[in-house]
Amino acid sequence: MIFEAFITCAVTGGGDGVERSPHVPVSAEQIAESAIAATRAGAAVVHIHVRDSQTRRGSRDLALYRDVVQRIRKSNVNPVINLTAGVGGNLFLGSEEAPLPPDAAMTDMAGVRERLVHVEELRPEICTLDCGTMNWGPRSNFIMVNTSAALRAMTARAKEFGVRPELEVFDTGHLVMVHDLIKEGLIDDPVLIQLCMGIRYGAPDDLTTLMALVHQLPPRAVYSAFSIGRMQLPYAGLAPLVGANVRVGLEDNLYLSRGRLATNAELVQRAAEILERIGVRVMSPDEVREKLALKVHS
Repeated sequence: MIFEAFITCAVTGGGDGVERSPHVPVSAEQIAESAIAATRAGAAVVHIHVRDSQTRRGSRDLALYRDVVQRIRKSNVNPVINLTAGVGGNLFLGSEEAPLPPDAAMTDMAGVRERLVHVEELRPEICTLDCGTMNWGPRSNFIMVNTSAALRAMTARAKEFGVRPELEVFDTGHLVMVHDLIKEGLIDDPVLIQLCMGIRYGAPDDLTTLMALVHQLPPRAVYSAFSIGRMQLPYAGLAPLVGANVRVGLEDNLYLSRGRLATNAELVQRAAEILERIGVRVMSPDEVREKLALKVHS
């Protein structure tokens, strides 16, 4: 068990939660305000996606990222900013009998430079990389695509920018990729890993699977663990027991309790209460910066 931990708030994501809860932020102003409120509630790190205000779907628009980041940096709170670099790897194939061409209306595939343009300009302290390719969703032709070549190129560019990658691991094979990146000198210490549990066709959120992942982590890695849906808040209490930090937020879960829709600040506040009640001190943003040896860019 660890006796201090930091909380990451995953503010909005790019999925369909916006259709199921009025609290999921959409505009740049809403996303920034929600991130600021989550920081005041106890989050040290805010994990940021942006959304198109018209379609309300996830976006790669640099102007939107710029707006969100500037609003957060101008606020009177100072969270560690973590920008996703996962957008741009969404492949929706055609039908089962005719997979090609892909569904052009839904597919969003971009090259490495395009996927990292917001990271290059805005220089957050952390950017998140998905460490593999996997099927996504039942009865779906959607594949989350992250080739090993692209991941090597993305980690190399993040290193060049002075931005620490957070390596998102959805299954055991993704940890093989993590170990390869470390061996090749593409990731500097301390290695930062996010164990993503409970996502269909990835690692289920049972304790046996979680421990299998924990036992395969690189030595001295700093890691967090979360589960989507109703197991999000139980994982806030479980994570420190396996040496992990905590992630909550509306990207992964919409509810504070059965039938009670949450805000990001409420999820962070509940996670902080859980940690404090089990004797785990909640870390501040500056403590996280020191722990992770983050480079602060203006």
